[in-house]
Amino acid sequence: MKYLLIVCFLFQLSSLSASAQEFKYHTVEAGETVYSIAKSYNVSEEAIYKYNPDAKANSLEVSSKLVIPLSEKEKVSAENEDVQFITHTVKRKETLYRLSKDYNVEIDEIKRFNKHLYSEELRRGEEILIPQRKEGATNTEIASSENLEIPATDKPQTSETREHVVLPKETKYGIARKYGLTVKELEELNPKVEVLQPGVMIRVGTDVLDEPVILTDEVFEFYEVKAKETLFGLSRKFDVPQDSLISLNPALEDGLKTGMVLKVPNTGEGEGNLEAGETEELKSDAEDDSNISLDLSEKLDNFNTKELVVLLPYSLNKIDSDSTSSYKDAILDDRVLRISLDFYSGVLMAVEKAKELGISTRLRTYDTRRNVQDVTNLINSNDFTNVDAVIGPLLQNTIEATASKLTQYNVPVISPLSNREMRSYQNLFQSRPTDEILKNAMFNYLEKNAGGKNVIIIADGAKNQVKNELTQILPNSRVILPSDNYLSAEKIEAQLSGTQENWVILESSNVGLLSSATSALNRLARNHEIKLFTTERNSGYEDDNVDNEHLGRLNFHYPSVDKEYDTASSEEFIEAYKEEFDMIPNQYVIRGYDLTLDVLLRLASAENLYNSFEKHTGFTEYHENKFHYTPKRNGGFYNDAVYIMSLDEELNLKVVNDQQSNLYREFKD
Repeated sequence: MKYLLIVCFLFQLSSLSASAQEFKYHTVEAGETVYSIAKSYNVSEEAIYKYNPDAKANSLEVSSKLVIPLSEKEKVSAENEDVQFITHTVKRKETLYRLSKDYNVEIDEIKRFNKHLYSEELRRGEEILIPQRKEGATNTEIASSENLEIPATDKPQTSETREHVVLPKETKYGIARKYGLTVKELEELNPKVEVLQPGVMIRVGTDVLDEPVILTDEVFEFYEVKAKETLFGLSRKFDVPQDSLISLNPALEDGLKTGMVLKVPNTGEGEGNLEAGETEELKSDAEDDSNISLDLSEKLDNFNTKELVVLLPYSLNKIDSDSTSSYKDAILDDRVLRISLDFYSGVLMAVEKAKELGISTRLRTYDTRRNVQDVTNLINSNDFTNVDAVIGPLLQNTIEATASKLTQYNVPVISPLSNREMRSYQNLFQSRPTDEILKNAMFNYLEKNAGGKNVIIIADGAKNQVKNELTQILPNSRVILPSDNYLSAEKIEAQLSGTQENWVILESSNVGLLSSATSALNRLARNHEIKLFTTERNSGYEDDNVDNEHLGRLNFHYPSVDKEYDTASSEEFIEAYKEEFDMIPNQYVIRGYDLTLDVLLRLASAENLYNSFEKHTGFTEYHENKFHYTPKRNGGFYNDAVYIMSLDEELNLKVVNDQQSNLYREFKD
């Protein structure tokens, strides 16, 4: 019954008649083979393998889907139809729904000439064919190549509009949905309308839904999005492709948000959570839990002893255990060993702090020796069945090996320091945001705050992709392309505004360009209002040729994983560390402390680490680090909590993107 409902739902999204369909989905049942399926549809096995290359007769997964060609006739060639094609390269966050709107073509027509899209999602960077009717074709609107150009902002444009008078209790979400717009498109049509008021006249599209905004029947129901849910997860929950969900819910083009109400297929299993008569009391900007500060010390209710394992690459087997000088030399010569020891000292401080809060911990630590085989051996030779969490190792290959090995016990593995994109394991938590997450955080900050500013992008050839992404989100920006890794003040001044604040985004890792650009901007700042930004503060900014005083005068903004701890609010921790280890804690010490305390508090405020994210929403923050874990598309979690830092003329750093975040305060008993 569920399969029939979904098939009906998929076909309902297509404007083509049933007789025009060339393919259908088949849900694999227990005991079926490619041979039996081919026989039931009167097609050859080769035809099924053609459109399902991963299918193998002895390894079909129950409930997986196969694309079945209903006819083995050769595909009609484009020459025999009134069709021509545009080759489109898929961009970030693009969907079939958006492409169908951009090119004025049905989703199923796109799939028809790109067969893999019947069973796969769009992939960034791939090229697909977009069918368009040839000029001179009858009964169709002729589209010239000029009409088919995608705007520089990469957003669908609403060419025709009408007026709408806002009624009581109407929301942006409901109005956007009613007129076939996304919330973002509605806001772009009405840039001066910040809050909807009854009686206000706004501009809307002309594509009006015939049905009421809230309508349930036997085919559809409504579902309110919960915290931490993803579009990928919802597509699996309701067994429907992501682009089909977007087709039913245009507001998803503006992103999935907690509290949104989605129209979804009625699976008959009661997964919808809104009653048919409910009114649309929705917020178009549903509250994002990543902006909610969470103090877990006030939510402790699980005081069972925590089983914590720390895996670090000490490589003690390489040190002469009979010689004290050997230990000292190894610590001085081996940076990874120093980082491991600093990190572990922070772990010990966190365990002591948790003890003060009533949380007892049984702590074990093992030496990974920076070797995958050693990691595998120590897991095989020790009992991990009752471990609540594993922190470490530090290196990517050993982290992935640990997560893979411990999936059998569903033990959470927290990667403490690596910022590389990792394989997806259900139990892997990447606590340090990747460079891509940092970049996107700055993109979001610029997109929200650059309005009314004269934006100038300076990027060398190595940063061409970032430049292109910036011009998409900031379409009115000006671009300067430096030559020979040098930039003169005259070239910059020609793009500066004397009346607006100038926001200069500098994208390069070349020291020569960074030095010449910041020096020139520093001189020009005497007569112009200039702020400097970058999506990546790389090692080039640390070079002696790049003057920190210049960066301070330019109020330099950049994304960061951590912030500098506040001496006053962290005084107790600093003094305790100095008393224990006779030195000031460095960033690795504090990282070890912040991460470990966060893990222990999460374990003590919920049944387990996984349950803590369902039970408590928001971000946690400590001395230098904050944590907000988001599910990865293919499994596992990543931390997307990022600081946008700014430098002032006195070279003091402050957080500029986190108004709700308070400086760390010591937990009270």
